[in-house]
Amino acid sequence: MAKHILIRNVPERLKRWIDYERRNRLLTQQEFLLKIIKDAYRPNQMTLFCNTEKKEENNVSSAPFTFIDLFAGIGGFRIGLERLGGKCVFTSEWDKHAQKTYYEWFGEVPVGDITKIDPSSIPDHDILAAGFPCQPFSIAGVSKKRSLGRQHGFKDKTQGTLFFSLANIAEVKRPPVLFLENVKNLLSHDKGRTYKIIESTLEELNYTVYKKIIDAAAYVPQHRERIIIIGFDKNIFGDKPPFEFPGEQVDSSPKLKSILEKKPNEKYILSDHLWQYLQNYAEAHRKKGNGFGFGLADKDGITRTLSARYFKDGSEILIPRGNGKNPRRLTPREAARLMGFPDFLNIVVSDTQAYRQFGNAVVPAVVEDVGKRIIKVLCWQIRRQGNSCLLKNV
Repeated sequence: MAKHILIRNVPERLKRWIDYERRNRLLTQQEFLLKIIKDAYRPNQMTLFCNTEKKEENNVSSAPFTFIDLFAGIGGFRIGLERLGGKCVFTSEWDKHAQKTYYEWFGEVPVGDITKIDPSSIPDHDILAAGFPCQPFSIAGVSKKRSLGRQHGFKDKTQGTLFFSLANIAEVKRPPVLFLENVKNLLSHDKGRTYKIIESTLEELNYTVYKKIIDAAAYVPQHRERIIIIGFDKNIFGDKPPFEFPGEQVDSSPKLKSILEKKPNEKYILSDHLWQYLQNYAEAHRKKGNGFGFGLADKDGITRTLSARYFKDGSEILIPRGNGKNPRRLTPREAARLMGFPDFLNIVVSDTQAYRQFGNAVVPAVVEDVGKRIIKVLCWQIRRQGNSCLLKNV
């Protein structure tokens, strides 16, 4: 006879997640929880996430891992990596509004200014994840220092930038994997010098570097190109780990209409004055031969890129209402959905801050898909050495 299990004091965030997921799958709460347990169960397993037992080397398909979340924003990296079984052991984010959202979603307040963090105080981890800011590097004086025989490595080239703090953490903690994200324009920023310094710095730190621009339109109804940079420690994986980015996915993206609210608040409808201004602005630029203007979205298609400035007028993504009616902006909840953040995550900041946060975020589904490829390399290395000692599980 089946036994009953009573679970008390379930955190509110977990309860919201359970309710959201079971409704989406048309399951009762009991059916959903039993499915989770059955999916996790493996015969003869001492503990669910135990990595100390002897594993069958030919059947390694997943591995528990730890990661840190730098320049964390609202946790897009964390959501994607936790979906793969990762455990976050350290977080850094300085913005107080993002910290508020992060606390609501994950129950912890990120450490603040990364430039004031002692790298040696950060826990060991398997993956360093970071959506770092794009800043130009000053390379003035490098030639002079070279002629004088002085050191001019990454500490000289990157000093004074936030990337320097990231690189310094990588040097001290030696995570097996680096998982970085930035805007597409990083490649052309400062005439290409910025990316060249970033790549050379990672190579100087003895990482094999892979990069690819990935459009999130394969995962969410939004054209959103971002550069993903992956680094594998050569001391662990050698010069050529078998890593491949996700391939191109054609005509697989969800449609905008799938994330729209049925009855959005009327306050998001553009006023007559603002709507007229945007039309006049677009017409003026059209006559000059420019392409600037508002973006009236196709509900059966995908949108332009959601930016952090969306709170200003929402002009890049406007939702048509038909019959000559003024269009409207996305609601904050729709902006969250456009990025792939589930509804059970509460929005606890103002509309202005919510638009900023979602516009600056990384799409969790992209992180998850790339993360799967990283885990394959981790498992490949585990098979090669016969155990999981490379993983820094806490």
